[in-house]
Amino acid sequence: MDGGAGQQRCVLPVLDEAVIYWSRTVIRLIIAMLTGISADMLRQVERGIAILKDGGLVAFPTDTVYGLGACADLAPAVERVYTVKKRPRDMPLPLLLASTAQISEVSYPVPQMAWLLAEYLLPGALTLVLPRSGLVADTVTGGAFTVAVRVPAHPVPVALIEGVGVPIIGTSANLSGRPSPLTAKEVCAQLGDIVDLVIDGGCCPGGQESTIVDVTGEVPLVLREGAIPVAELRRVCGRILVKERG
Repeated sequence: MDGGAGQQRCVLPVLDEAVIYWSRTVIRLIIAMLTGISADMLRQVERGIAILKDGGLVAFPTDTVYGLGACADLAPAVERVYTVKKRPRDMPLPLLLASTAQISEVSYPVPQMAWLLAEYLLPGALTLVLPRSGLVADTVTGGAFTVAVRVPAHPVPVALIEGVGVPIIGTSANLSGRPSPLTAKEVCAQLGDIVDLVIDGGCCPGGQESTIVDVTGEVPLVLREGAIPVAELRRVCGRILVKERG
């Protein structure tokens, strides 16, 4: 304390750069242990968060296939996803969420069937097509009144979403019409250096794209059968329709 004129002033100690560095290192290691992400992977994720916040594109591993991400609230970044993938603008882009609690932020009204499927199958390889809320931009949905969402069961995309504070685009990290990549090497083979960062998390554990279910109607409609089979969906919600291939 430093007295003067009847007043006391608290003098805070000045931390040197070494103490700050090691404090940050310890915090980083604790986070890595809690999330199941290695220290090296955490450094890649931190770089990815910074790039996403700056409007860049990041490819990353998920529980299904490698995804290509951008902050969903940055229109130029979302437009760049279409350009990089050579994807038609009328093909909506799916969103990845950090938890099922975020569903009500991007969808309104949320169908009861969506909550039922989410309770049993999310986080996981299930993409739900829902009525979009006013917070979701046309650049994401291609002008449609629906939005596709998924909560991945993988610490890397979840950490990215939590780091940027908003949902991120979660389309596969490939050129439209080409196979979805399962490794960082396969991402680079298709997209090369036209993305700002490829987070190398090894081979994706799932190896198959998510199952897509439209729950905007009275009866759930399977638009694409992927990692979750139709039989498992029926065990959860009973009656279900499957879109015919054509």
